[in-house]
This record gives sequence, structure tokens and C-alpha cells, in this order.
Amino acid sequence: MKALEVVEKLQQRFPNQPEYFQAVTEVLESIEEEYNKHPEFEQANLVERLCIPDRIIKFRVNWVDDKGNVQTNMGYRVQHNNAIGPYKGGLRFHASVNESILKFLAFEQTFKNSLTTLPMGGAKGGSDFSPRGKSNNEVMRFCQAFMRELWNYIGPDCDVPAGDIGVGGREVGYMYGQYKALTHNFVGVLTGKGQEFGGSLIRPEATGYGTVYFLQNMLNTRNIDIKGKKVLVSGAGNVAQYTIEKLLELGAIPMTCSDSDGYIYDPDGIDEKKLAYIMELKNVERGRIKEYAEEYPNAKYVAGKKPWFEKADIATPCATQNEINEEAAKAMVANGVIAVSEGANMPSTPEAIKVFQDAKLLYCPGKASNAGGVAVSGLEMSQNSERLKWSREEVDAKLHSIMNDIHESCVKYGTEPDGYINYVKGANVAGFLKVAKAIMAQGII
Repeated sequence: MKALEVVEKLQQRFPNQPEYFQAVTEVLESIEEEYNKHPEFEQANLVERLCIPDRIIKFRVNWVDDKGNVQTNMGYRVQHNNAIGPYKGGLRFHASVNESILKFLAFEQTFKNSLTTLPMGGAKGGSDFSPRGKSNNEVMRFCQAFMRELWNYIGPDCDVPAGDIGVGGREVGYMYGQYKALTHNFVGVLTGKGQEFGGSLIRPEATGYGTVYFLQNMLNTRNIDIKGKKVLVSGAGNVAQYTIEKLLELGAIPMTCSDSDGYIYDPDGIDEKKLAYIMELKNVERGRIKEYAEEYPNAKYVAGKKPWFEKADIATPCATQNEINEEAAKAMVANGVIAVSEGANMPSTPEAIKVFQDAKLLYCPGKASNAGGVAVSGLEMSQNSERLKWSREEVDAKLHSIMNDIHESCVKYGTEPDGYINYVKGANVAGFLKVAKAIMAQGII
């Protein structure tokens, strides 16, 4: 297998899908050497079977806004691979959603879920509907309409969606209610549910906490203490909030927060009180991050920019894909950043990743460092199946253990002759081998 030849063939078959090809190229280039050690993989055309989704479900979603007007959006579910377990992956409600983005996310999810060691395949879905600016009733009507189209393709042993950008506890609750009404079944078909109806403790915190647990493991390889380190955080949603919470718990100093309009930089650091303000602002008031600078005048607000040009020790991108480009990566290296642990999915461009690796930074891709979210989703599935509820301490301990195991796998497959740990290669090879062996064992289907 030659990675670039495979990508070129895929591009001819599926044109105009840049995010998907970015993800496929990164994985295939890093697993090429390992793949070619197994001639049986090539004989079975495993590479195309890994790259092309099992199926893509596309549908129109009609819903009625508060003015009585009928609105139309597109809905999708990309079921990528279920060789090691039921399809599992979030739903994203955002104006940017399209088939390319969901294919890249489902492809990445397949390897991420493999890394968790839990029996979960890879999928992703969503809609170009954005909850921003909509009333609760409008969001409810959209979620119900979306689920009316999706329900027949999902189930606790088939495909278990979760939340993602634009899909939080409110949206999951509305969708779960509609699924239950349609099927007359109370089963664990969605994760990220409320505590009152089958949700797992630590699930809201899991992606952010896991990102920091993985960061700790990376720093430990160089005997570096996280305490006192200044950290750039992007995003202001669920992942960013709980990344900041865990950083504070461990003694680090978060300096930034952002949304799609711009970012704030607080030279005094974001403490527990300021984090509580951010959570209230974003989760309850659904305001914009610029209001932080109005509440805390010592902080500055920079409109239309991302925080990567500020000086710090560590970066945790927790917003969206391709938010760190080559220019930003070079600035981060020049400003003394020693580690990057991704809380978002594919937030660094290929050019940025090369800058990090050439500088020998501790850099980990999101498929490993942000796998805590789907790991606890898997634990929620287990609790639902057993009709049990585990304590906060139990779930957090399991999450911490899973992140440690993922780090060990990355070190095993990613350590280069000079001792540098290539976490991209380590994560991709470890995730790939498990999925590949399962596909081979199940025959041509």
C-alpha cells in the first residue's frame, strides 16, 4: 500500500471533501509501514474497506419555527465501521456540517474508539441546523423532527449516538424523548443523557478531564510537573470548561478562552470563580465570550482571532477542526509551548503538526487525547445495559485508567529510534491494528 496513491484514488471517487482527505492522509501515511508488514491486508483490500464508510444515511429535516414558518435542514448519519462493536459517535448541530466533515469525524472516531479498548465502532452524524439563537421550543421541535428520520437506523446494539458541537444535554434529552415515544422502549440508545434517565456521572466532564490526564502522561515522560504551567485553551463549551476545571485542580494556570467571535486573554489566569462565570455565561445565558472582558476588565478581548499567539507553556485546543495553522504553530514554538494536547477533533492542520514534530514538542492528536468523552460514553452504555449506576469516583477512576492505557499504546507504537514519541503514529497504528484484525477475522462482508 502506498498512502498517497490510495488517497488519490479516493479523491477521484469522492471529490470536494477536503476534511475527509486530510484525516485519511494523516492516518494512512502513519500506518503505511505497519500495514505493509501484513500482505494479507493488501490481498483483502483492507485499506479501502477502512477508509470508505459502511453507509451514509442522508435525510431532509422539516420543522416549524416560532413564527409558524416551515424550515428545512439536512440530516446525516455516517456509519463508518462496526468491526469491534456497535457504531458509536456524536451528533453535531452546526451550520458548517456537511458530508466531508462528518466522514472525517466518523473515520477518526473508528480509531479513537478502538484506542479506548471498549467494544465500540465508529460513526458520526448531525445537521446543518444551529441551536444558536433558537428558542428552547424551536430546538425541541428540530430535535424531534431529526429523530423521526434517524430512529430506525440506531439502537443500543446497532448505533449509539451522543453529543458533539451544538448538541448538549438539552438536545440529547429532546431526542431521547422522541426515540422513546417512537419505539416504546427505554434503552441506552443515546449517551450524554441526564442523570435522571440513564446518564453517567463524569460524562459531561470526560473529554476535558481526559485531555488533561493524557497531557499529564505526556509531561511525565519528560519529568515535567504541570503545576504552575500557563495554558492556552480554545473554545468555551463543554470540553474547554472541564479542561480548565481539571487544569485548575492540578495547579496549572489557564490563560485563555474563546468562541467563534474571538478570544479573551486573562494575565491573572482564569480561576475557579472566573470559570463559574464562564459556565453561567455559556451554559445558561448562552452569551458570548467577549462579555468576560467586560466582567473582568484586566482581561483583554481580541475579536476575530484565536489565542495561539499568546505566550504560554502548554496548549489545549478545544474548539473545532483546523484552528491551528502553520503560522500559529510556529508562533507557539517560538513562545515556548512545550506540549499540545488536543481536546477538539483535528484542530491542527498537517503543516502545524509538522512544525510541532520537527520542534520535538509533546504533541498528541485528538483521537488519543480527547478519547475520554467517548470512553465514558462507552461506560454509560455498560451501565445502561446492566441497569446500574456507578459512583463519580468509580467512573473517574475508570476514565483515568483508560487514558493511561491509551498513552501506553501510543508510546508502544510511536517511540522513534531517537526516543521521541510520535503520538500521531502511535495512536494511528494502535487503533488501526485492532480494527484491521477484527475486519480480517469476520470475512468479506
